Amino acid sequence: MLVDLQKPVKSYGLWYLVAAGCLWGTGGVTGTLLAREAGLGSLAVAAARLGVGGLLLVVLLVLTRRPFPAGRAAWTRVVVLGVLAALFQASYFAAVARTSVSLATLLTIGASPVLVLLVEAVTGRRRLTPKVVAATGLALAGLTLLVGRPQGDLDLAGAGFALLAAAGFATMTLVAARPVDGLDELAATGFGFTLGSIILAPLVLVGGLTFTASPAAVGLLLVLGLGPTAIAYAAYFRGLRTEPAGTAALMALLEPLVGTVLAVLILGDRLGLAGSIGAALLIVALVLESRLNAE
Repeated sequence: MLVDLQKPVKSYGLWYLVAAGCLWGTGGVTGTLLAREAGLGSLAVAAARLGVGGLLLVVLLVLTRRPFPAGRAAWTRVVVLGVLAALFQASYFAAVARTSVSLATLLTIGASPVLVLLVEAVTGRRRLTPKVVAATGLALAGLTLLVGRPQGDLDLAGAGFALLAAAGFATMTLVAARPVDGLDELAATGFGFTLGSIILAPLVLVGGLTFTASPAAVGLLLVLGLGPTAIAYAAYFRGLRTEPAGTAALMALLEPLVGTVLAVLILGDRLGLAGSIGAALLIVALVLESRLNAE
């Protein structure tokens, strides 16, 4: 019996994206606990996760003797990913500072898949069929109900920063969907995120940096750098090898879903009826998108 080797690779790509979204969902709780334990600000947590996650992958490359980025195009991609990672993190936390976490999250995460799908439609990479539009609309409705009524005023500058963060993540998704010779996802994530943390470092230092290096703080920092950062983004970039960028951006909505569940279980948050309906709608939308992509 002949086995079509392309089918398993295709299906695994979707699971890489699912794994990435679920791992990102653990980042909010881990980052919150790290900020409390180590006395770090939000931007410092973001810079630290990029730096630790990136360096862990670079160390892995050295220990396993995997190839470093090779060629001008590969290093250019690394620089682009590093700049986009820094832009995404800095813009998101600037939006949080001017609005609120809930509003910044809703605008950033909600706008990202829309931007990706629009670019795909304009460039002819994907047709916006009624089913695709329905899946996206259902996902955004679920996200809105899940996040709930956003706190804070809709400050124009804050909204602009949130949309800039969304554009940064969307651009990163679209860029990573185009492979470059001499660069795999581990090297791209490792060197790109290390550079991103270096770009963010001056902003962190200007705001003042304090770090209480307790065993718990160090452990949380390593967990944040490893799971929701190094492994998650490497899996996301790996999934983009075979899955459309629009599908990847929608699967990223697993982050608030998993994050909400963990916040309820670990931090004691409460999820009302609207939030529960939103979670259900989001799951239905993501299942629908996966089925559309398999057709």
